[in-house]
Amino acid sequence: MSTRLQSVRGFNDVLPPDTAIWQHVQNVAQRTFAAYGYGEVRLPLLEHTALFARSIGEVTDIVEKEMFSFQDREGDSLSLRPEGTAGCVRAGLEHGLLHNQQQRFWYSGPMFRHERPQAGRYRQFHQLGAEAYGMAGPDIDLEVIALSARLIRALGIEDVRLELNSLGTPEVRQQYRAKLIAFLQQHEAHLDEESKQRMHKNPLRVLDSKVAQTQAIVKDAPTMLDMLDLDSRAHFDGLCQGLSDLGIGYTLNPRLVRGLDYYSRTVFEWITDALGAQGTICAGGRYDGLVAQLGGSATPAVGWASGIERLILLMKAQGVTLPDAAPHAYLCALGEPSARALARLAEQWRDALPDLRLMSNAGGGKLAAQLKRADRSGAQLALILGEAELAEQRIQVKSLRSSDSPLQQQTLAWTELPALLAGLLHA
Repeated sequence: MSTRLQSVRGFNDVLPPDTAIWQHVQNVAQRTFAAYGYGEVRLPLLEHTALFARSIGEVTDIVEKEMFSFQDREGDSLSLRPEGTAGCVRAGLEHGLLHNQQQRFWYSGPMFRHERPQAGRYRQFHQLGAEAYGMAGPDIDLEVIALSARLIRALGIEDVRLELNSLGTPEVRQQYRAKLIAFLQQHEAHLDEESKQRMHKNPLRVLDSKVAQTQAIVKDAPTMLDMLDLDSRAHFDGLCQGLSDLGIGYTLNPRLVRGLDYYSRTVFEWITDALGAQGTICAGGRYDGLVAQLGGSATPAVGWASGIERLILLMKAQGVTLPDAAPHAYLCALGEPSARALARLAEQWRDALPDLRLMSNAGGGKLAAQLKRADRSGAQLALILGEAELAEQRIQVKSLRSSDSPLQQQTLAWTELPALLAGLLHA
C-alpha cells in the first residue's frame, strides 16, 4: 500500500493565485529598497553552524533548539540559515566589502527554524531584510526605520505601531544584566519555568515573556533606558528627534529586547493587533559588535527583517487590494488554421504589450467548452477566431466580466485589437 506524498510539516507550497501576491510584495520591496540606494545581496541557504553559534549566541533558543543542522560527508556541521544578518556579515567579510566602507544591502528569501507551526510562523518562512554597515550615527538608524515605514505604506498596510527601545553599549548591558538578574531572583518563585531557565543564561529574554504572570512581575523590573551612558542617550535622543521630524510616530517600550544576542543600542519593532500572537511584522536594530565578533574590524551596523508570510496575512486581514493574476484575455480558436493564426497574433500582441497576459486554449474542443475554460480562467475577455473571422481578418470579442452586459459581444479587425488590449492594462 503506497503512502500519499505530502509536504514536510511546516514547509508549505505557495500556489496560484497566491504567488501573484508574493510577486507583488517582492516588486514593491525591490522598488522601495532602490529608492534608498540599497543593493541586493543573494545569500546561500546553507552555512557553517559555527557562524550562527558565534553571531546569534549559543544560549539562544534558535541555536539550542530551532536550527536545522547536520554533518556533511566531510564531517562539517552545517545549518540551514535561521536568519539573514549573520550570512550578510559573513559575505561582507569574505568579499572585503566592510572594512572602512559604507554599504547598504537588502536580501530576501527562505529561512528555516524548527518551531511549532502556526499561522504566520512556519519552519520554512521567508524574510525581506535591510542591512547598513559603516555608519555609526542615529541618522542611519532613522533611514532604515523610514525605509521600513515606506515599505509598509506601499503595501497598503495600516494600523501598525512602531515600538522603540535602546539596549545601550555592551558594557551598560552587562551592568543592566546583573541588576535584572538580582531583581528576577527576588521573584523567582513566581516566574514561569521557561523564564527561570532563561534568568541566568539570557535574562533579557524574560522581559519578552508572553506568560501573563511573568509579564506582571517584569513591569516593575529596572529598565535599560534608565541606565544608558551619555553617548547612548544622545544617540537615542537623536533618533527620536529624527522620527518626529519625519512624522513617524513611535512608542517607547523599555521591555523590548529582541531575541538575538548581537543587538546593541537601537532596537525596534512594527506591531499589529490584527494577527493575534504573531503581532510583529518587522523588527531590527543596531548590532555594532557583530562584524568584529565574526572576525572583522569594528564596524557599526544596523538593519531589520520582515516576515513575508506575516505581511501577506496582514494585507489579507485588512482587505488590501491585491494584484489580479488572471489573464486579460482568453484565446479561443475553431479549427487548426484558426488556431495557427491566433497563435501568431498572440505573439505579436505580447511583443507590442509586454505586460499583457494572454491565455490560449489548448486541447481543442467546441466553442462552448472553450468559453467555460475562459470563464474559469478569470479572464476579462474571450477572443474567438473561427473560419469566417479568419477569412476576413477579424475576431470576435466577448466580455466575460462586464456587469452591465455579460453577453456583450462585438467583432473587430485584427488591427484594432492592440488598442483594445492596451486599454485592459490601464483599466
